[in-house]
Amino acid sequence: MRLRGSTRCQGADARGRVVERRPRAPPFKNPFVHELRLGALEKAKLALMTVTLFPVRLFFAAFMMLLAWPFAFVASLGRSEETVEPQCWWRRCVDVILRVIMRAMWFAGGFHWMTVKGQQALPAEAPILTLGPHSSYFDAIPVTMTMASIVMKAESKDIPVWGTLIKYIRPVFVSRSDQDSRRKTVEEIKRRAQSGGDWPQIMIFPEGTCTNRSCLITFKPGAFIPAVPVQPVVLRYPNKMVRAPLILWLTLCQLHNRVEIEFLPVYRPSEEEKKNPALFASNVRQLMAKALDVPVTDYSFEDCQLAMAEGQLHLPADTGLLEFARLVRGMGLKPGNTEEVLQEYGEKARKLQNEKLGLQDFAQYLGIQVSDTLRDMFALFDENEEGEVDAREYVIALSVVCRPSKTLDTIKLAFKMYEAEEDCAIVEDDLMCILKTALGVSDLNVSHLFRAIDVDDKGKITFDEFKSFAEEHPDFAKEYLYPEQTGFQTGMETLSDVANGFCPDITPEEHDDHRDLWQKKLS
Repeated sequence: MRLRGSTRCQGADARGRVVERRPRAPPFKNPFVHELRLGALEKAKLALMTVTLFPVRLFFAAFMMLLAWPFAFVASLGRSEETVEPQCWWRRCVDVILRVIMRAMWFAGGFHWMTVKGQQALPAEAPILTLGPHSSYFDAIPVTMTMASIVMKAESKDIPVWGTLIKYIRPVFVSRSDQDSRRKTVEEIKRRAQSGGDWPQIMIFPEGTCTNRSCLITFKPGAFIPAVPVQPVVLRYPNKMVRAPLILWLTLCQLHNRVEIEFLPVYRPSEEEKKNPALFASNVRQLMAKALDVPVTDYSFEDCQLAMAEGQLHLPADTGLLEFARLVRGMGLKPGNTEEVLQEYGEKARKLQNEKLGLQDFAQYLGIQVSDTLRDMFALFDENEEGEVDAREYVIALSVVCRPSKTLDTIKLAFKMYEAEEDCAIVEDDLMCILKTALGVSDLNVSHLFRAIDVDDKGKITFDEFKSFAEEHPDFAKEYLYPEQTGFQTGMETLSDVANGFCPDITPEEHDDHRDLWQKKLS
């Protein structure tokens, strides 16, 4: 599997038919992993700071939080959950004191310089602040500077000390145990946003998950459903360490840290955007991406879950599966009844044996019409530019996207499609095709792994042999595949899907049921 660009040209396939081709293009950087490679000198500095500066800073940061707790506790007493009362003089004093304490806490953590550009709008002008990119725990800095409300998990309010500080800024809580919580959250955001400035501003990270700041991923529409003006706010961290997932440790080990917070002009939605939150979100994202000078991509929170999957095959940094997942989502091809659909697709692909499909046949196999999006997907699997693809590769990729943590289930399905009828075994080339597709890469050497499984030197292996080997060597991918490859997650860290306790998803639940559609496609 590989990625291509979007410019089309014509060529001929293996059968002499004229087909549209897409020239090669480098794969898009995976926004959910961060590469951190330290030299010997940097490692030595880090070791020194770990035993000297780090514990001192951690102590002072904890002390500042404890110091802030009684002020936040007193100021939160007697406040209503439904209404916001006028700020009396002593609560204004508490607000100033807490801002000073929080600034001292960040200073103790090494954030000696904070550059603020632009002007924060009043709540009546922009009830919602949309921040991006969301990349670290330190994205809480603008929250403590503005004391704006945020959207958070309801469980956060029960955390000692931290929960009291959180309750002070009157967040919108989301309960994971309440199935109707997302809808209630959106309604609460609308109620506050449409209050005419009575409530504090709501600060939302519309990406819904952490990235490495290489791009802006798809914005969730929750912040844009109220159809009120929003003020985009962009964050920049000049220090390279601030991007890493081991952020607390690495950042506190640096002598100086910097953050830039830029308040962009208030964005007022058009009538069309008010009716279409997704369009509203997309246009605000484009504006923020331009200010940050980064590209946008249609990757989403679901793709983050795919990149972070805990299966035995960890996805490489430049996997084509993220692009495949985006295309699957765009065409509505992700099934609701996953197991049934994958089994039926697998049976159909097995019956085709080694027969490859052209674009029209591939569309018929999927039960959809030919479109530009389908051509993009077709190009991912047309690795040799022959104008033909193997349906089995599509089934493997779909299995990984639908159940990323179930590595052995995907491999078992792949074996059923590739294995010979007489001995239910596959050869080395088959294993290479299976693992290349499962990882979303164009090149992979599986010889070392195959020989390790094929202890009797038969030239073939069965799924039972593969399964036994995988159970004995749970890190088989790292041991037998990754050391000989470049660009995999070796030396890379996966970003957390939920940082700072911010709620990762405030989009109303989708209730569309595609089961009948899939049964029709597979019939």
